[in-house]
Amino acid sequence: MNESERVVIVTGGSRGIGRAIAYRFAGEKPRLILAHYDPDDSAAEQTLAHLADKGVQGEIHRIDVSNREEVDRLIKDVLARFGRVDVLINNAGITRDDLFMRMRDEEWDQVIGVNLKGVFNCTQAVIRSMIKERSGHIVSISSVVGQIGNVGQTNYAASKAGIMGFTKSLAREVALRGITVNAVAPGFINTEMTSCLPDKVKEVFLQQIPMAKMGEPEDVAEAVHWLCSDASRYVTGQVIHVNGGLYM
Repeated sequence: MNESERVVIVTGGSRGIGRAIAYRFAGEKPRLILAHYDPDDSAAEQTLAHLADKGVQGEIHRIDVSNREEVDRLIKDVLARFGRVDVLINNAGITRDDLFMRMRDEEWDQVIGVNLKGVFNCTQAVIRSMIKERSGHIVSISSVVGQIGNVGQTNYAASKAGIMGFTKSLAREVALRGITVNAVAPGFINTEMTSCLPDKVKEVFLQQIPMAKMGEPEDVAEAVHWLCSDASRYVTGQVIHVNGGLYM
């Protein structure tokens, strides 16, 4: 591996925001490791093929980020082959929406497990290596819902608010080690997750957004990439909101 190539891990990297993040990093020709948990590899392979067209060396791994053993196995393999992890993007996330009074244990546990415990698992798996290298960037994808809440999403809001607190606390712990830790909180973004919403629900969301339009995955990817660049070297412990003004 060329020493100038950064080793970048993106969880939930097969589609949507994760795919856009991978494409944004492609310009620097990194070694991209994309983790996903889709039923099959078809979406991830499409992402990988597009990266290959750009001359980027990438690979895909199907893992459950809520499973510590699977995460540790992947990170140990990456470190054994490449010696370091320069960038970790904690993007994997799920929803299991329900009104709180009807919410089942499994709906709560699954969302907290993937969205928050997954961030813990992946970050703890790479942090020792980053401390040893005295460099690294960690960016976790939170959500505007973690800031303002949303009906039927107490589990999702709790997980995304947890990411904000996690980010600020870890940033304080590792700042002197040359590691930046930040979060990006998207608002209403045009992805597969939002495309299936009824038109009336979309209209209600759009009425609350000063820009009166949805964001695109690329808007989030730009913020993420900036947080992993020298241009943001003095930025850590921050939550960058990308939401068209939905939350200010």
